[in-house]
Amino acid sequence: MSDRKPEFHYGGQAVIEGVMMRGPKDFAVAVRRSNGEIVSTVENVESMFSKLAWLKKPFLRGTLMLIDAMALGIKALKYATDIAMKDIAIEEHGADPDQENEPAKGVNDIAVGAIMVLGLLGGLALFFFVPILLTKLLNRHIEVAWQLTAIEGVIKIALFVGYVAAISMLKDIRRVFQYHGAEHKTINAYEAGVELNVENVRKYTKAHVRCGTSFILVVLVTGIIIFMLIADHLPYGSLTQYQGTMKILSSFIRWGYKLLLLPFVAGISYEIIRMAGNCKESILTKFTLLPGLLMQKITTREPDDAMIEVAIASLKGVLAKEAEDAQPAMVAEN
Repeated sequence: MSDRKPEFHYGGQAVIEGVMMRGPKDFAVAVRRSNGEIVSTVENVESMFSKLAWLKKPFLRGTLMLIDAMALGIKALKYATDIAMKDIAIEEHGADPDQENEPAKGVNDIAVGAIMVLGLLGGLALFFFVPILLTKLLNRHIEVAWQLTAIEGVIKIALFVGYVAAISMLKDIRRVFQYHGAEHKTINAYEAGVELNVENVRKYTKAHVRCGTSFILVVLVTGIIIFMLIADHLPYGSLTQYQGTMKILSSFIRWGYKLLLLPFVAGISYEIIRMAGNCKESILTKFTLLPGLLMQKITTREPDDAMIEVAIASLKGVLAKEAEDAQPAMVAEN
């Protein structure tokens, strides 16, 4: 069957023992229970883009799409965590998985929210402030702003790769990375237009150009280039010519303009990833996204058939809901 280019780029993410898939109006989360059963949920997702057309403009949609994806990811993570906690309750206490337990669910939501906030703060500290502080140690030897900015960017990339490589050694994370691979294989099979079954999906690669891993690396590299271009026009913050209060003030100025430019950097990076999704065979695209595709060798692992079944169930859930929603519209037109 010939390749097809769907108008909407389907995608998703791996969660605890499951996969979330996102469509234009709905999203589905499918999770494998400890007893082998696949449970799933399909919900409508009200995106800010459906109401405000101007947010779809290039270089605006990147940052807002990222925020939208993070919010959806939290919903998917909460659903998967609820299922995991029910299975634990059954194994330990023989509790009824269908019994409503609102207090426990509320505590779970708070716990997941707290973990997400702490994770964001930890990530900001590790990948934003730590490289700046480490770069300060080189100020006595290097005083050219753009060179220090380039070194800082390289440190960020090294920290990111090292962090991902380290957590990939954990057993539970390896399983999440396997589900990540199942998600990619399923999307690749769908975009190729083949029937979605385990045998067909397994044949496809576990790498995908629109992966979040590739996006993060593109953001880091794009940030290096943009910050290098403006480094000589703004105070570096810790160069030797600054002393006392002026040194502290210039440091805050540098941190501030980097934070303010992050949405712009994310917007450019999103357009690069979007272009890559439409021009997969382009040599320039392959060269640009090669680091991200290589990084996916760490963040995706070869899934087993049971994991592929979960990813297929998730995507089919979204497609079935879209087909159901489309039927009333077709009837009305007739």
